Amino acid sequence: MLTITNLSTHYGAIQALENVSLNVGKGEIVTLIGANGAGKTTLMMTLCGTPRASTGAITLEGEDITALPTEEIIRRGIALAPEGRRIFPRLSILENLQIGASHCDKKYFASDLEKITTLFPRLKERMTQQGGTLSGGEQQMLAIGRALMSRPKLLLLDEPSLGLAPLVVKSIFTTLRDISATEKLTLFLVEQNAHIALRFANRGYVLVNGRITLSGTGTELLNNPEVRSAYLEGETAA
Repeated sequence: MLTITNLSTHYGAIQALENVSLNVGKGEIVTLIGANGAGKTTLMMTLCGTPRASTGAITLEGEDITALPTEEIIRRGIALAPEGRRIFPRLSILENLQIGASHCDKKYFASDLEKITTLFPRLKERMTQQGGTLSGGEQQMLAIGRALMSRPKLLLLDEPSLGLAPLVVKSIFTTLRDISATEKLTLFLVEQNAHIALRFANRGYVLVNGRITLSGTGTELLNNPEVRSAYLEGETAA
C-alpha cells in the first residue's frame, strides 16, 4: 500500500531524514521505533506533505503522492493521529469528529459516528463536552476517532502511548488491533515504547539519526540483541 524510496527531508540546512526506504503492505500493522529525535515524527509529517521531501518518493497504492498538497494526500486515504493528540480543545467531541469527516460524503457520517462511539464508548458519553476537558487517554481516543472519521485506507499513529497510563495504553492498542482486523485497515505507527510497539506490529523498522538501520518482524526485532540493548532494557511492557 505504502512505499517510501530513498526519502530525505531537511529543515533548512539540517537533514532530518536520510535515504529512508520502507514499505507497508495492505492490511499490515507496521511500526517504526527509535529514540527521541531520531526523525520519527518528521517521517510522519513528510508523508502528509509538511515538510516536503527533499529527495526520494512516496507512493500510495502505486500513485506517487510525494508532491501532492496535504489536502489531496488526505483525500487519497491517509489519516494521521498526531503526536500530542492535537485535538481542538475548545470544540466539543462531536465538533472534533465532524472536522475529521469534513471531506467525506455526508451520507456516511451517522454510521461512521456510531462506529467510532462503539469503539470508544467514553466519547459517546461526553459528546457535547469540550475536548480540552478530557483526560489524556480520552483525548487520544478522540484523536484516533477523528482520524478514522476521514475513512482512511492507511492510518498513521504518532506516539499513541505518549503520557498515558499502562492500562489506558493497553486498551487503546487492543482497540487498534480490533480495528485493523475487522476493518482491514492498514496501520503505520511510530513509538518510543518499543516493547509494546513490536509486540503489536507484524513488522518493524528501527530509525537512528534519520536512517533506517534494522528491519524485521516484530518478534525478530524483539529478540535482536542490538534492539534489546538500545530500546528494551529497563522498559516495562504494557
